[in-house]
Amino acid sequence: MCLALLLGTACQAAPPAPYAFGVLNHRSLQATAAYWNPILTYVSARSGVPLELHIGRTANETTDRVVARKLDFAYTNHLFTPKRHKLGWRVLARQDTQGIRGQVVVLDSSPVTTLHELAGKPVAFANPYGLTGYYLPMDTLLRAEVKVTPLFSGNQEAAMGQLESGQVAAAGVSDQVMADFARRRQLKYRVLAESKPYFDLAVMASPRINTADGEKVRQAFINMAGDPAGLRVLQQSARSLGLSRVRGFVAADDRDYADYRAFFQHTRVPLNE
Repeated sequence: MCLALLLGTACQAAPPAPYAFGVLNHRSLQATAAYWNPILTYVSARSGVPLELHIGRTANETTDRVVARKLDFAYTNHLFTPKRHKLGWRVLARQDTQGIRGQVVVLDSSPVTTLHELAGKPVAFANPYGLTGYYLPMDTLLRAEVKVTPLFSGNQEAAMGQLESGQVAAAGVSDQVMADFARRRQLKYRVLAESKPYFDLAVMASPRINTADGEKVRQAFINMAGDPAGLRVLQQSARSLGLSRVRGFVAADDRDYADYRAFFQHTRVPLNE
């Protein structure tokens, strides 16, 4: 029985515990939090579904938390490999961009002009789970019969930092994150190879999230850019990363990621699941 009732006063129910919302960290923990905390505060208020940001120290640690069922929602594209697809997570929305591509890049000052010149050299990648930051560029290298020494940095911008400092000959990156990083750092680079575009990362819900709560969260995300208050939050988040434009969200479902699953069925890169 509520203690307040015994004392003859009103009894208030405790607020519901927030759902753990994991974000695939392409950038540092501080930069990821600065971008996502305002967005999740807005979505929580608009949807009535409380969300709390959860980030692993590295992107693969965040994904491991998803697989271990420690998260309820996630912003990710790591769940489309054959084994992880069977976990039953569902797509709610995706970031509204022109898509993302995997690239192999070198500094503009590098003497390397072809993929074959990277043979035997160290190449930085974000983590062994990433589509644009590992699988796509490594698949390109393997199909060109170029064997490199992969170095995993933990997140995309860390790999780019290794390239910038000259620790590696090249980096496997997301075209979007690389362009943002280079603009902010005034870094000149060249693209040796680029994949076709794939849809940007998805907002996903665990199978234990009921349909009603999932739909509330979906609607809050996809209506955000059209709401003046939501647009201000997106602008604030964009400024935190020095982005040239805001990135809202649009509705999406599992069918939008069919090309991810097709890639993983045919890639030459051994899958890390």
